[in-house]
Amino acid sequence: MPFLERINGGELSLTNDFIDDDIPEYAIFSHTWGADTEEIAFQDMKDGTCKDKSGYEKISFCKKQAKRDDLQYFWVDTCCINKSNNTELSEAINSMFRWYQKAAKCYVYLLDVSKNDDDQVDSCFQSWQSVFRKSRWFTRGWTLQELIAPPAVEFFCSNGKRFGDKKSLEQQLYEITGIAVPALQGTSLSAFSFNE
Repeated sequence: MPFLERINGGELSLTNDFIDDDIPEYAIFSHTWGADTEEIAFQDMKDGTCKDKSGYEKISFCKKQAKRDDLQYFWVDTCCINKSNNTELSEAINSMFRWYQKAAKCYVYLLDVSKNDDDQVDSCFQSWQSVFRKSRWFTRGWTLQELIAPPAVEFFCSNGKRFGDKKSLEQQLYEITGIAVPALQGTSLSAFSFNE
């Protein structure tokens, strides 16, 4: 499992694969993908062209937030998986839940939700809850595991302002997704029926 590593001077480096027992503490990034031409891919990190794409803004946010949380390593699906290697891609898909589960923090970056400087959500004067509920992030297939696997999930607006975490937003998350509050709180999945 390769990570992005913050190195001296604020630059980023793609690490070699870490093996299970050697995996350092890390943050993991949850977001909605843009067009392939915008997102930072594994090869962009390898050849140093990552800053040329608009998706670098998300990587930069994650780097800054990891630094604030004193985490040197973080993982972003768009650029930490070599999607041209079918074996690596398959292993990543099969390991994703475990990777989210072992992360120290999960940063959910909601590109379609913003806040102004007065900490009011700013989206056509709608209340923040309305904007939050309509976020494209909730329509993705990966949202379920990204909400229940990590112990700590924090939500950020497109301008990088934090507006809550899994605990403070658990009622809204339940209402939006139908995921039972005990599941959001970390109750073992074996305690739930198939229908739950």
